[in-house]
This record gives sequence, C-alpha cells and structure tokens, in this order.
Amino acid sequence: MRENENQAVQSEHAAFPWKQVFGLLLSLALTFLALWVVLGLSLSVHATLTIIIGLAILQALIQLFMFMHFTEGTEPVHQIIGIAFGLFVTAMVVVLTLWILYYAI
Repeated sequence: MRENENQAVQSEHAAFPWKQVFGLLLSLALTFLALWVVLGLSLSVHATLTIIIGLAILQALIQLFMFMHFTEGTEPVHQIIGIAFGLFVTAMVVVLTLWILYYAI
C-alpha cells in the first residue's frame, strides 16, 4: 500500500508543472492588467486604488493556492500559523516602507 503511494507521489513530481505555469501566467496577466488600469484608463484615484487592491488580493490568493501549497498542509493549525506569519511580514513591509518614505522626504 505504501509503495503505491510513493509511486503516485514520484509520478506527480515527474510531470510537467502545468499548475505553476498557469499560476505564473495568471499572475503576470493580473500585473499587466493593474498596470493598464493605472496608465491606460483615466479613472478617479479612488476607483483606481479600489481596482488595484482587488487585483492584488486576487493575485495573492492565486499565489497562495498555486505556489505556496496552501491545501497540502498536515494540520490546519500549521496553515493558520503560516498565513498569520505571512500577513505579519506583509504588514511590516508596508508599514516600514511608508515609515522610511515619510522620513526620507
């Protein structure tokens, strides 16, 4: 029984990573869509920011499921800890970047 599981895992790893390629292409498309919204459309600042934030959240979810293997954890508590840590790091990067920009200007 265990041997069949190992063979299934090995054959899964030997296949071409279509899921990651699709995730990469989707992430690039969302990035270029956000760039087009900013440079190509003449929307209000509020509408532009709303669209960009929505696209960023969608891209984060795509990366979470396609690249970070969110659904492949052993226990749900590990997934929650990983997401909490990721949110903490993201918040710190944003806050500290704004702090540096505030004092640099």
